[in-house]
Amino acid sequence: MLRRLVVENYALIEHLEIEFDSSLNIITGETGAGKSILMGALALLLGAKNDSAAIKDNSRACVVEGEFDIARLGLEEAFKELDIDYDAETIIRRTISPSGKSRAFVNDQPVQLTDLKQLGGYLIDIHSQHQNLILSSPQFRIRAIDTVAGNGATLAEYGEAYTALQEAKRALAELQSAAKRNADEEDWLRHQAEELRGANLRVGEVEELEQELRTLENADSISEALQRVTQSLDEEVTGVLTTLREAENSLRRVSENYSSAGELIERIHSAAVELKDISATTAYDLERIEANPERLDAVNLRLDLIYTLQRKHRAEGIEELIALRDRYTDQLSAIEHSDELIREAEQRVSECESKATALAIKLHDARVKASPALSKSVVEILRTVGMADAEFKIAVTPTQPTISGADAVDFLFSANASVEPRAIEKIASGGELSRVMLALKTTLARHLALPTIIFDEIDTGISGRTANDVGDIISCLAQSMQVIDITHSPQVASKGSRHFQVYKEQSRTHIRPLSAEERVEEIAKMLSGDTITEAALAQAKHLLSL
Repeated sequence: MLRRLVVENYALIEHLEIEFDSSLNIITGETGAGKSILMGALALLLGAKNDSAAIKDNSRACVVEGEFDIARLGLEEAFKELDIDYDAETIIRRTISPSGKSRAFVNDQPVQLTDLKQLGGYLIDIHSQHQNLILSSPQFRIRAIDTVAGNGATLAEYGEAYTALQEAKRALAELQSAAKRNADEEDWLRHQAEELRGANLRVGEVEELEQELRTLENADSISEALQRVTQSLDEEVTGVLTTLREAENSLRRVSENYSSAGELIERIHSAAVELKDISATTAYDLERIEANPERLDAVNLRLDLIYTLQRKHRAEGIEELIALRDRYTDQLSAIEHSDELIREAEQRVSECESKATALAIKLHDARVKASPALSKSVVEILRTVGMADAEFKIAVTPTQPTISGADAVDFLFSANASVEPRAIEKIASGGELSRVMLALKTTLARHLALPTIIFDEIDTGISGRTANDVGDIISCLAQSMQVIDITHSPQVASKGSRHFQVYKEQSRTHIRPLSAEERVEEIAKMLSGDTITEAALAQAKHLLSL
């Protein structure tokens, strides 16, 4: 329920604050007073597109704020899905800066406009003359019959099954396409995979080969250097190791009289051990490294093969070649097993199709079963509002499956018994469409937990007893939910539990609640015009049952 609405700096509204009643709220006012502006502000609050031109004073922001009582609506899960903090007393605020930047808040938490619009759909249902056009919407017609049929759970289950079916079909199509594409490339893939597998590639091999190549190419100079090192260390007379042994022996001879001799002997011995190891290493390498033309050719051939493969496959390194080899191998494996994979995918499609079809049939049967009840309810209300000969039928016919089922739902209407019912969007006048929508909304409200419904001049084009009957229907509807009705009809206005007047003063739009006496005068004015007659006052009191 909408408890309070505050509007600041929007179009002709400088500041406006309204506290609504929980049942039927009537809003009246002369044409041009600003009732449509009020509706625009409310639509903005519920996520409508920002119109920065609506800001009257460019020195400050436009603000629209609504306070809602949602304690009995069961919206906790909806808030959770939108990742918005739930509060039974929820405040929604929309601001538009002078630069046109829009921001929205729910309980002081910033939200996206898409989320605000979705949340607004749970809180308020706005019906205007323009909304009559949704009678031509297949989605609206299906939603209407599903509401009466109580198809919510089945429709959700069908939606999951339909989505799964579409995904299964896409997966099958991709497998079939890949199988055809791979089959066309099988010979090429096999050749590439065999070539790369035959190369026996190994990570790090190129670095090792390049190092070995440099050694083989410089074997003579390396051997010469190693030989000189070995001779310098091991030469019998002048070698470094011989000299160190002599130095060590000299120190031993004086060790009894020279206190540092022991430490020096130990250090010389350590150096000698390290140099012996170096000598052994160079000697080993000297025997191992030699000019080997055959091995040099083999290394060059191996590197040429790897470099050629890298250029051919435009690979940066051997790792990429190995990845390509594995990918080609996987593609060949997929080709070999494609028939099996396709059979599995076809089975998945068949299973999903069977489930979706069964649920579509269940939806169809429920829609067909609920159609007479919805038709009867609409016809009863139409006859109450002056359409005694009206006929309203619902045709549910099988069609290609969509996310909402496998049915086409058509509303067939005739205002005269002598005229065969036809598609309502093709035959009904504007006034007839308004009354049909009122009948539908009244019927659907019995099945939905709508907290607030707003009728924006739904009674346009009707008067007298019919207008009174429309008022009775709206008043009856307000017994189970909050209704806000913008009207030009005195008969409808007299049914309200709270009456607001929209008026313009100094080019500004204002709204105020009317007292009992003011309400009599307002309805009398609606009956007789600017000059209020005694007869109009008497009629107004009669309508108000005063």
